[in-house]
Amino acid sequence: MNEPKSLKSSQLSAVHRMLAFNNDCPEPPPTSSSNNTPQTYDHYYPAGSAHNQWKILIYDTACRSIISPLLSVSDLRSRGVTLHLLLESNRDAIPDVPALYFVSPTPENLALVAQDCASGLYQCAHVNFVSKVPRPLMEDFARLCVSGNSLEKISSLHDQYLEYVCLEENLFSLNKVDSYVTYNGPTSDAAIEASMQDIALGLLSVVATLGCIPIIRCPANGPCEMVARKLSDLIANHPNLTATGGGGGLGSGGGRPMVVICDRNSDLITPLQHTSTYQALIDDVLDHAANRVTFDIPAETPAKGRLPPKPVEKQYDLNPDSDPFYYTQKFNPFPEAIECNGVELKEVSQREAALRFKAHDGSGSSDQMPPDSAGADLAHAVDSLPRLLIEKKQLEIHTSILQAVMNEVAQRDIPTLYELESSLATKEQADLNQVKTDVLGIVDGKGTLMDKLRVICVYSLACSKAPSTDIDEVVEALQTQVDTTAAVVRATGTSAAKKELAAQATTLQNGIKAIQYVKQLRSMQMIPQMDFSTHAKVTTPDTGNEFLSTFMKQAQNQATGFLAKATDTIGSMLGKIHKTEATRVLQNLVGYVPQSEDDTYLYLDPKSSNSSSTAVNRGDVNVASLRGRRPPVRDAVVFMIGGGCYAEYQNLQMCLRGGDKDGASSSSIGSLRSITYGSTELVNPTTFMNQLSKLS
Repeated sequence: MNEPKSLKSSQLSAVHRMLAFNNDCPEPPPTSSSNNTPQTYDHYYPAGSAHNQWKILIYDTACRSIISPLLSVSDLRSRGVTLHLLLESNRDAIPDVPALYFVSPTPENLALVAQDCASGLYQCAHVNFVSKVPRPLMEDFARLCVSGNSLEKISSLHDQYLEYVCLEENLFSLNKVDSYVTYNGPTSDAAIEASMQDIALGLLSVVATLGCIPIIRCPANGPCEMVARKLSDLIANHPNLTATGGGGGLGSGGGRPMVVICDRNSDLITPLQHTSTYQALIDDVLDHAANRVTFDIPAETPAKGRLPPKPVEKQYDLNPDSDPFYYTQKFNPFPEAIECNGVELKEVSQREAALRFKAHDGSGSSDQMPPDSAGADLAHAVDSLPRLLIEKKQLEIHTSILQAVMNEVAQRDIPTLYELESSLATKEQADLNQVKTDVLGIVDGKGTLMDKLRVICVYSLACSKAPSTDIDEVVEALQTQVDTTAAVVRATGTSAAKKELAAQATTLQNGIKAIQYVKQLRSMQMIPQMDFSTHAKVTTPDTGNEFLSTFMKQAQNQATGFLAKATDTIGSMLGKIHKTEATRVLQNLVGYVPQSEDDTYLYLDPKSSNSSSTAVNRGDVNVASLRGRRPPVRDAVVFMIGGGCYAEYQNLQMCLRGGDKDGASSSSIGSLRSITYGSTELVNPTTFMNQLSKLS
């Protein structure tokens, strides 16, 4: 059975078609190559040819966020894009080149496009809306074009249904900022309704790109049901949805996919917890957004009497799908990524040295081999060296990133924080006094102020039986520690340290507000009771005790300097990955587990919607009537309203990749070919803490 196209691949295909002015280009002719090698096919026609015309791409900020993870500048160039400009920027006239617009259907954007056409900036305009344009806006746009006498400038208009950002093959975001605040804060009903409609439209774009009609599951009541019903109606009202693109996407050759819509309130711990995997740690401890990571490298120790130089800022664009090392290691425990980076870098360096020796020596041991063989060996060395250097450069980039993450991990003692939080989230705490003592120990230990505030939040959420006074005591201890440190800094600190005090005060104030909000949820009993028996460990063959001891031995033998010092503290981060709430719910739904969410979640089928159904129950299906008649679910989309995180995404992928080791339950998650994870926005723990603080 052929593997289905991923969401990112399907979106990329739709963007390629858009850049071809929404035409299906024929396959390019074969190009012959030398040395009697087989004929190959170029991926695109040459830029500027009849099937790949030169063009200017004009997009707004939202659509730029969609394009950026999919196509680099060189990729755009190969598709005939000579310039890519923001719609809102000042742009010069280029009247002999067609313009391809990719914009959101807003009155402001339509007015700017109409103004460009009236001014004759470009030869013609191919207008592509990221989502369906409402009829009133289309009529307004037509009036603007007619009044500007520029209707003939519009060559085409298309609704693309691409209103989401795909960061990886199976990861997407709707980029709805402050989404958790939107539906949990003091917002009007009309604003919430509009927000839920926007989310449903974003999910409609995902479904349209994949090109198949899913089954929708969600909890009853609340924002999930609102979005699910709106999505079901939107799909039902578009009978030709599968023709919009994404052929061969999820569901191809294996039944219909399942879309599971979840509420962030069902699990507030996961987006706050400290993590242990490489990619999630990058997102937590470094400046990371849209696959771009930024960090400072400490400068070398200055000579005596000289001022210390400023740290050097490094910025790298990571591609989680095409970077071999990152693709392999992003879900692995951080220590394992360190070890693999060292092993691979050593191996590549040895291969480089061997190739350089062959290239320099001409043929290596040429006296003992025929001239033809020696020449072929030399040609292979010359051809292989550039590719090897690119591979080495990628590994060296990850070495720098690993070192930056390691600095943070050791300085903040993240393994200790991770260990305590994992224990709180996965085990029922019998001795509440001991738990409070452990948390107070974190307050007095290493870690940034935000680290400690996060631990207190997790403590408040996980230990629902802990008295509110215990939480207050921990917060007061943190407040006292901050005040004491501030007094010392004011008396003896540098000017830079004194400036930092204001930022620390703001962080503490917002953190306490977030904790107060969590306490409000506790008092209203709005925090779900945790079933600790379901938090089974997800292991992989390399995360057992044998691997841990092997790694520690190797790290102690191989590592030098800082890495050797940090080895002991990071060892505890191995083999301790547990199922998140989203993973557990998905397992029950795709496994059709009795007396679980499969019984209580709504089951909406857009294909079952018809005009005779009422607005309330349109598309509803009685799950009990389907017992024993449902085919296995092969592909799933898990969508989180209120913000998602890399830890949650990776937990789902690790269960799919590594195989759930819980015996009989493993078959339910193992029946899936793919799990696509999406959310209203991707948030790191600090961002989510700041959102919680806005609700107190």
